[in-house]
Amino acid sequence: MNLRLYTVVVDCHDIAAQARWWAEVLDWRIVYEDDQEVALIGRDHSDAEVDAQAWASAPPGLVFVPVAEGRTVKNRVHLDLAPHLEDDRDAQIERLLAMGATRVDVGQSDDATWTVLADPEGNEFCVLSSRNR
Repeated sequence: MNLRLYTVVVDCHDIAAQARWWAEVLDWRIVYEDDQEVALIGRDHSDAEVDAQAWASAPPGLVFVPVAEGRTVKNRVHLDLAPHLEDDRDAQIERLLAMGATRVDVGQSDDATWTVLADPEGNEFCVLSSRNR
């Protein structure tokens, strides 16, 4: 059976703006867009038909869908981003802040090895410590 995590869906008000923001953050590309959803996949990943083995090992994409209501509590699911050991983690955080992310306190300790940020619509995500796996 080839069931895999296909996409992570993000509810938001402005799906086009959110999708473009995340595409720039991750250097991904938009592969589908209409009024009800915008889908992103990694720049190096194909959206062509593939065999079952390639299907099972393909990474998930992101899909942005519209919702009318606002967010009222902390996200139940969030994205974790990690820079490579060769990247400057602090510079990546500064880049995200310059792009419109904001710092968020969700109760993390002062010595946490991750930084909690929110995208332009307030969805939390973390920038983890640098790693190579």
